[in-house]
Amino acid sequence: MNTVSKLALGLMGQLRPKPPISPESAETIVLPPAVVHGGMPLMDALAARRSERDFAPTDLPLSLMSSLLWAAWGVNRPHGGRTAPSAMNAQEIDLYVALASGAYLYDAAAHALRKVAPGDVRRVTGYQDFVDEAPMDLVFVASHPRLALVPVEQRARYAAAAAGAIAQNVYLFAASNGLSTVIRAWIDRGAIANALGLTHDEEVLLSQTVGYPRQQPVA
Repeated sequence: MNTVSKLALGLMGQLRPKPPISPESAETIVLPPAVVHGGMPLMDALAARRSERDFAPTDLPLSLMSSLLWAAWGVNRPHGGRTAPSAMNAQEIDLYVALASGAYLYDAAAHALRKVAPGDVRRVTGYQDFVDEAPMDLVFVASHPRLALVPVEQRARYAAAAAGAIAQNVYLFAASNGLSTVIRAWIDRGAIANALGLTHDEEVLLSQTVGYPRQQPVA
């Protein structure tokens, strides 16, 4: 679906998920252990970090997805600390994963994906046309009740900072593993919230597309 069509549907409140490509997919996807050592040196990854908007439709292997999600927002210490910071360790960001088979919530403690919606939510995650076919679209959602110790007027800032740290982890992992990614704020937050079944105290912040780069034809 092109951008103009999405904008029109969004204005009418009709931007909806597609039926899932794999309707019989599991309710829970237990991820294989993440590879937590090695990879590109940090300074090299920073030098290679960039936003890309041209994605191949090829699915990511489950092993690669596992390491990506762990790098983004996984548990990296025995007491439950995560790979990205959050104020007072509130861990207020929920990371949703939109795949062709459905939409899932990343359960960091179990290192698993829990299905929250059976439809193909990818096209709802942004107005850009590339989000429809890229293999994975991440959605960053703030759960405001976890920020109960933060003044109400400051909670959005705290959550945005935490989401930004997670997104940068995804960028660095992508750079280190030959993937393309781009973070997106031009999104229909209401449509995404409806598609994921969010409550009134959960706020959609950002989306981020991840996939293999599309190979350009040789001239």
